[in-house]
Amino acid sequence: MDYEAMDTLEDVGPRVTVREAGKGHVNFTLGNVDLAFANSLRRIMLAEIPTMAVDIVEFEANTSVLADEFIAHRLGLIPLNSKSVDDVLDGRDCDCDGYCENCSITLTLHARCTGSEVMKVYARDLVVGEPRPNEWVGQPVITDPDGLGAVICKLRQGQELRLKCIAKKGIAKEHAKWAPTSAVGFEYDPHNKLRHLDYWYEEDPVKEWPESKNKDWEEKPQEGEPFNYDAQPERFYYEVESIGNLEPDAVIQQGIKVMQQKLAAVIQELTGDEARNGLNGDGIDGPTSPDGLHGGVDYAMDQGYTTPYVNGGGASAWGGNATPYGATPYGQNGWA
Repeated sequence: MDYEAMDTLEDVGPRVTVREAGKGHVNFTLGNVDLAFANSLRRIMLAEIPTMAVDIVEFEANTSVLADEFIAHRLGLIPLNSKSVDDVLDGRDCDCDGYCENCSITLTLHARCTGSEVMKVYARDLVVGEPRPNEWVGQPVITDPDGLGAVICKLRQGQELRLKCIAKKGIAKEHAKWAPTSAVGFEYDPHNKLRHLDYWYEEDPVKEWPESKNKDWEEKPQEGEPFNYDAQPERFYYEVESIGNLEPDAVIQQGIKVMQQKLAAVIQELTGDEARNGLNGDGIDGPTSPDGLHGGVDYAMDQGYTTPYVNGGGASAWGGNATPYGATPYGQNGWA
């Protein structure tokens, strides 16, 4: 066996070191990648991982002091379990008109205060309807010790709240309610050897700026050491905090999957190979939001002088036509 070759292979590909892991967060380092790759993973984990969230609220009765829109906004921000969310169809891929059991989850709520004391309505009072793709998806995430969940509203005697929620799959790039993480900490070069940071200070930056907790993972630069203009960051430090709809390790795995889908799409466009159908043959389309642009407008084919809003994008509202880049306003190509 060629042990020398095995030692060489150890440095090929990304290297992950998990420093701390819990139920709602994970702290790890990523090496053997460049800054663009590391930052892309961070941005994807923040905004492009598909999750479930309440998107439509149909009110049947609301005699509380809160307006319908106020309660609908609070319902949209309640985390819903998104485990195996791939079992739910994207709204754009479903043939239904609006929503159905294949692309949405239904939750109902009926609360009425009959006593003299103020009654609180919690997330636990939401009832998940059947059928649904699996046993986890759509269930409200409740993490407090009492098992109550977030407060939706308060009712006085005689007040009633009766509604139906439609949860759909989407991404945080469309709305923050689909965010899988509350925060993603990201740092590199804790000693600032690359001079990517310029600290503002009054007298002494060493005394006024606290040291990073990641400084012990890298060698401290020597005093008077010459600056290396070719140096690149070698290790990146992440701290991912989940809001509960996905476990932290699932957030990272889904982020890598979305990145693979995006890279597969780029490769297909560059090579023109339609046979390459993305990740494991499952398609190249990344996660999308249920509410997007409709009407069949293809922005990728736009010549730079059309618009989808007026008269099909060709003619202007005043009867004229679009002017391509090579033509002058007087109808002559080129200048005399």
